[in-house]
Amino acid sequence: MKLIIGAALAVGVTGCAHMGAYSPLAPLERKLVYQPWVYPSGDWTKPTASTEDVWMTTPDGTKIHGWFIEHPEPRGVALLCHGNGGNITAVRDSVRRLNTQHQLTVLTFDYRGFGRSEGRPSEAGVMQDARTARDWLCERTDTRPNELLIMGYSLGGGVAVDLAAKDGARGLVLWSTFSNLPETAAYHYPLLPTNLLMTQRYDSLSKIDDYPGPLLQSHGTKDRVIPYDLAQKLYAKHQGPKRFVTIPYADHHDADSDMYRQILDDFIEDLSGSGPIRLTSWAPEEPRNRSAKQR
Repeated sequence: MKLIIGAALAVGVTGCAHMGAYSPLAPLERKLVYQPWVYPSGDWTKPTASTEDVWMTTPDGTKIHGWFIEHPEPRGVALLCHGNGGNITAVRDSVRRLNTQHQLTVLTFDYRGFGRSEGRPSEAGVMQDARTARDWLCERTDTRPNELLIMGYSLGGGVAVDLAAKDGARGLVLWSTFSNLPETAAYHYPLLPTNLLMTQRYDSLSKIDDYPGPLLQSHGTKDRVIPYDLAQKLYAKHQGPKRFVTIPYADHHDADSDMYRQILDDFIEDLSGSGPIRLTSWAPEEPRNRSAKQR
């Protein structure tokens, strides 16, 4: 999630941004926070031969697009929320692996204004999109919201935490995410009062207490977009069963290692069984051959 909101925040010092959503700077802030790839940008080759294109309509009438992959014998049902840049094509490999390697039925979707989805993104709109996708997945798979595995990468972590905190989840998986967006912006622009100026909040830190279920969170120590300390801050706030995986030397967009995939697989296995969630620590090897793709 490339944060290039400095221009909007700098202008906000003039006094307009205190108006919140009514600030004339809000559209500029949203434009700089969200970096969508609009169709046909991206590689739209489907993750698997059985991948379905699905369309969902939000309560405000916005049509959003997603990819759905059913597993014949699923260990669970997962909703994957991607980051603030690109579109669902950036998580194509992750969706494929969740389905084929981890044996999950999976839905990923594009927020409004991303990919083939209609509309223009905003925090309220993105949250509405996520709930629409979640409800569609529950109906399609005959699954209750609190039985889903909710997964979020970067900005999608803020979306995933909101879903889990308000409606429950069987498990929550977060990659490279933040405490909230203003604190992340403050890391990049320490002289600006980002907490006062920003209208897009994604305040996971204030919501995570409302989710009591299992959490698996990972973050790279060399993340130059979202500081490692902010991930730790969010993790420390969660009071339920949890596990944090530190990835040495990994930057924001670095790919997952096979070692992490095994940890994720164990987490999924724990969720599908009746035993406790394993909370043992893990010291991974130094990452090699990192790609620039999202998870």
